[in-house]
Amino acid sequence: MDYAWFLFSFEGRINRARYWLALLIILCWMIFLGALIVAIGSIFGGPTSFSFGVNDIFRVVDPATYRSPSSTGLVPVFIKAIGTALFAWVYLATSVKRLHDRDKSGWWMVPFFAVPGLYGEFADRLDYAYVALPFALIAFVLCIWGFVEMYCLKGSRKTNRFGPNPLMPVDTRPRWQQHSEVELVPHKAGPPPVWRVMRGHD
Repeated sequence: MDYAWFLFSFEGRINRARYWLALLIILCWMIFLGALIVAIGSIFGGPTSFSFGVNDIFRVVDPATYRSPSSTGLVPVFIKAIGTALFAWVYLATSVKRLHDRDKSGWWMVPFFAVPGLYGEFADRLDYAYVALPFALIAFVLCIWGFVEMYCLKGSRKTNRFGPNPLMPVDTRPRWQQHSEVELVPHKAGPPPVWRVMRGHD
């Protein structure tokens, strides 16, 4: 499998199994990078705990994130920014390919992912419950719909506008080479045949 295309490209289609595999890869990367940062911090001094999460993606648009970070916290923030960007790219690339498998545009990530995520980041800023309730209901419905659409349902069985069905068997037989099958016999130049009439026969 071409892992560069699988994890980083927005073109083509992937099925449910490969989508779940991509999420497992992202989770393993997060655990490994977090454990590495904690190990380095315990040796050279630094954070004793470190984690990545989906909320880190939406904290980029939250002004409260940028309020006077301490100088000792700049390195973890920098590493978290790079790691979060990498994980977000891989998640979006594989999610868009999964939506393509469902014959949907990648823009469906806006209602399925961006809207619930932004609500989760700014929900505590909504002071009145009657104002927050409709937004919470919309975010919940979109989150469930997106989960069912991308994680549970089968893709298009036939070739759609984004490519062939990734579950179709691949024909591994060698392609027919016409020049190896057709043999042209060159015409031999020579005098035309002579027709003779036999005489003496009635």
